[in-house]
Amino acid sequence: MKTLAERAKYLLELCGNSPSELARIADVTPPSVSQWLSGRTKSLGIEPATRLGKRFGLNPMWISKGRGNKNELSPSSDTTGGSGDAYSISGRPAKEPAGDQVVINQFDAGGSMGAGLLLRDQPGVIQSWSVSQEWIAKNVRSHTGTNNLCIVTGFGDSMRPMYEPGDPLLIDSSVKSVDFDGIYFFRVGNEGFIKRLQRIPGEGIRAISENKAYETWTIKRDMDFEVFGRVLKAWKSEDY
Repeated sequence: MKTLAERAKYLLELCGNSPSELARIADVTPPSVSQWLSGRTKSLGIEPATRLGKRFGLNPMWISKGRGNKNELSPSSDTTGGSGDAYSISGRPAKEPAGDQVVINQFDAGGSMGAGLLLRDQPGVIQSWSVSQEWIAKNVRSHTGTNNLCIVTGFGDSMRPMYEPGDPLLIDSSVKSVDFDGIYFFRVGNEGFIKRLQRIPGEGIRAISENKAYETWTIKRDMDFEVFGRVLKAWKSEDY
């Protein structure tokens, strides 16, 4: 890919063919992305190239000028922090990914709750996933960063048919408040829940189950309530 237009089209595919998403990640305007794709711009500034490199695990100099190995990250593009260590949600070092691989760890309920969080009817846990940056780009289009992604193993049957107990759910652990309606992983007291949360002015936050056998209930101001993250995606298993 010798031209910026070719490289921009490759990045666009990683964004699910969404020019607005590509502009958002690079922190540029949509017209700038149009210029990259049309070939009117011949090279890319190092700042947007660095942002894109961090997001997709690519070499910023390759993105900017077509130089070097596409998948070889430079030291300046390290996203693991000042120490160079990658960390899981619990604060323990995660496995160092090879190449463009990203290790997504399970949410550490014990570390979050001290004595442990009660997750009813959880049939074992999924400990980690190893996925490529391209997989994240094409399958997880809205998140605050790969370091904030973690897995919760589905529990209970209150959210059927969205998922089954034991199915993997991907959450963004940087989301700590219910700023808009959506599906969240949270606790009330020492019990964990995954519910659709809806703000009701003057009343509180409604916790809604997908399974209609469960009644809707309200999280009120005086409850010991904590959000662990927003559910981005759920995979439902089927037996064949």
